[in-house]
Amino acid sequence: MGFNIVLVEPEIPMNTGNIGRLSLASGSKLHLVKPFGFELDDKRVKRAGLDYWKHVSLFIYDSIDDFYAKNKGGNFAYFSSHGTQDYCAIDYQDEMFLVFGKESVGLPKNIVAENADMVYNIPIYSPHIRSLNLANAVSIVVYEGIRSLKMQ
Repeated sequence: MGFNIVLVEPEIPMNTGNIGRLSLASGSKLHLVKPFGFELDDKRVKRAGLDYWKHVSLFIYDSIDDFYAKNKGGNFAYFSSHGTQDYCAIDYQDEMFLVFGKESVGLPKNIVAENADMVYNIPIYSPHIRSLNLANAVSIVVYEGIRSLKMQ
């Protein structure tokens, strides 16, 4: 059991470090799509991932086109505050690619538009915030996926 967690152009090193730790804990692989808003050897990435970072199954891509070229035929689910479907409605599958955008603006608009039937959101019940922290959002989705797979 495990997923492919994809971060498109991550900007905050601590989020990436925490998501790396989550990927290891959940038996998932971590895919990072450049450009990054930090260097991977940034001490904040390592600190957030603790000493687990060296065990993370990590894949790095030069661009979103590089990512798609190397993962043709994958089963993708995209996450955006603009998604019209609830993340609980996903038919989670082992090795599914769970794709998240950068912290400041989310996924590129063309990716959301081209994959509209596979774009999901996590409901927010307060008018005072527009999005969740990326590491929290990834955690919510990954563990809902694990729960869903265990029920199958």
